Amino acid sequence: MERPALEPWLRGRVENVHPVAGALIRCFEHALEDVERWTEDLNGEQLWARPGGVAPVGFQVRHIGRSVDRLMTYAQGKELDAAQLEALRSEMQPGATRVELLAELRAALESAKAAVRAMDLSDESAPRYIGRKRIEAPLVGLLIHIAEHTQRHTGQAITTAKMVRAGG
Repeated sequence: MERPALEPWLRGRVENVHPVAGALIRCFEHALEDVERWTEDLNGEQLWARPGGVAPVGFQVRHIGRSVDRLMTYAQGKELDAAQLEALRSEMQPGATRVELLAELRAALESAKAAVRAMDLSDESAPRYIGRKRIEAPLVGLLIHIAEHTQRHTGQAITTAKMVRAGG
């Protein structure tokens, strides 16, 4: 895979969206590019290996997309549905191929990009409610958390992929 010359955050402003939404969109682009790059040569066994007991690359990739989906649901002022809760319970289930994992990740990130583009961010401090306990968080804080959470698990996927390649 040919690497772009610049990381997404250096590719300019995302037009016609609030700057926070644009930064989140660039975060999603960066995560996808990194996951594609660092999983490029991993086979099925390597995707689901657990060197040192850490969570497998396959889990990390799946978790990125599914957690973005869940957190964006809260950002839109909605509650999780039964399918999202079931998906949460099955994130660690091995067996999906790289192609399947990347397709799921791409779909989740494209959906999230569309949702954030459509979001009204004129009141960044608008409350959003997270989880069954309905913990209140400001909308902009939730969006920033989505970015940081996405990058955290992207980094974990990269590190685990390196461990697997090294025979760890």
